[in-house]
Amino acid sequence: MPAVQLFITCLTDSFFPTTGEAVVEILQRLGVDVEFVPDQTCCGQPQFNAGLRRDARAIAEHTIKVFEKTSGEIVTPSGSCAHHLRHNYRELFEGDPVWYRRAEAFGKRVFEFTEYLVDRLGVTDIGAKWDGLLTYHPSCHTLRGIHVDRQPRALLQNVRGATLVDLPNEHECCGFGGVMSVEHPELSAEWLKRKISNLESSNSPTLVVTDAGCLMHIMGGLHRMGKEQKVLHIAEVLRNS
Repeated sequence: MPAVQLFITCLTDSFFPTTGEAVVEILQRLGVDVEFVPDQTCCGQPQFNAGLRRDARAIAEHTIKVFEKTSGEIVTPSGSCAHHLRHNYRELFEGDPVWYRRAEAFGKRVFEFTEYLVDRLGVTDIGAKWDGLLTYHPSCHTLRGIHVDRQPRALLQNVRGATLVDLPNEHECCGFGGVMSVEHPELSAEWLKRKISNLESSNSPTLVVTDAGCLMHIMGGLHRMGKEQKVLHIAEVLRNS
């Protein structure tokens, strides 16, 4: 039985624990032993994006040290965190031969959840069921940062009872963008309105995402606007059987 380390991410841990539970349930259903390191913290992506490189590096060092004590691949239900752990950690340690090698070795162990299911386990059908329409929003870091797109789509295509429909202008950002939504709230709000308008045009009552940042941002917008559509992490769709 393969074993993986679960990197839960801050937003999932704090706001969407059912997503984390779904990830564990699905992996265990597929025969994977899931381990969790309690000393893990934020990956440091907010600090990195805000230009606080010294703080980001300190967090990166801690994270690498924590997971160096473990074995197996590292699975995270967040494309943006996967991108940060895999790529930005190396950038933080450029010019430092010792820490760069450690960051590189650590990054090679990291996989986004759907990427792990499809590319490492070779699974595209886990027996999930869903009644009705679904549409998919490709989160920016998942799509452009780690080039994961066919994997979540393949999994959704095999959900029994579901019809996957196109999301108009799907490749546009939802407006979260990490600290961008804080530094440029007006711009963020306009992008969010466009994303919700496109969701309505799809006629799907459910939007599926792979990143808790997009989930939180779009869900909040729908609530404030009094809309009935729902946003779910893909793990919560796939756990239905």
